[in-house]
Amino acid sequence: MNVLLTGTAGSAGWPEPGCRCASCSALPPGHRRPFGLVVDGAVPFPFADPPAGYQALAGGLGLAGPDGSRLLCLPRGHAVPSGEPGRYDVVLIDLLDRPERLGELRRAGQVDEGTTVVAVGLDHRVRSEEELARRLRLWGALAVPDGTELDVVPGRGAGTARRTARRALLLGGSRSGKSAEAELRLAAEPHVTYVATGPGGAGDGEWAARVRAHRERRPAHWSTAETTDLVTAIRTATGPLLIDGLGTWVAAVFDEHGAWEGDRAPVAGRCDELVAAWRQAPEPIVAVSDEVGMGVVPATSSGRAFRDALGRLNERLAAESEYVALVVAGRLIEL
Repeated sequence: MNVLLTGTAGSAGWPEPGCRCASCSALPPGHRRPFGLVVDGAVPFPFADPPAGYQALAGGLGLAGPDGSRLLCLPRGHAVPSGEPGRYDVVLIDLLDRPERLGELRRAGQVDEGTTVVAVGLDHRVRSEEELARRLRLWGALAVPDGTELDVVPGRGAGTARRTARRALLLGGSRSGKSAEAELRLAAEPHVTYVATGPGGAGDGEWAARVRAHRERRPAHWSTAETTDLVTAIRTATGPLLIDGLGTWVAAVFDEHGAWEGDRAPVAGRCDELVAAWRQAPEPIVAVSDEVGMGVVPATSSGRAFRDALGRLNERLAAESEYVALVVAGRLIEL
């Protein structure tokens, strides 16, 4: 099966004509043309009524060729097809629209390490080609120029490995975008456990609304563990973990040991245990933490103790991490 991508952008192209946004303004006209797909020079997308020898799959979103090769195209707004067993050799997918759809495909076995995953529908939802490339490396996908031809051979796709660090620590201030970046890093994984360390919000309507917003934006196929026992969560993990966040964990540990005004040695011991578990983590971890070293000195002894404990923990975990970044206004500063 030969796949020709006549265009790789969204319906209006990238840049979008007449658009003055930062993304479009940085690119020359016609940088990427609207998405177009032709198979074997004669079968256009969508594949509603393919010629003899071809079989439409997934309601016209997929196609099986005479040689048994299988292609799936998931444009913006389309859900992952259900009831379609078997893997695909090539998947063309709009990853700027719910990248967790790629995780769903992996979870269902429709995409594996040998599947070639190509991002299409590209447009100003991402600020630059460089940012697009960064995300695709995390998700195990690639972008190709307009006019690219892909020769699809059954079972012999050129898969793209996901380039994720074993341990990633994301620091930032309040509303900096650090949690959203953490979720983005793991968006295309088939199995993720979201470890929530904060309270559920009972009795506090504003906090409960924040918790609800976090839950609603996470992929539906992720599991959630609400716990402060991070050592056990890390040591028993069987897939990637997203820990959000270390600031609320330190506060909970202070509460558990009555350390705000009492003995703070147990807090240091819990931090020692966490660092040891982090260092030997069996599965990838992305942790979110508050950067506490840029504000004013807290006015109370308990506030200073919390700041010092979290700051030291951040420093120690960073020393044991392959990837550390500071998130400011949604932008990454790699450390």
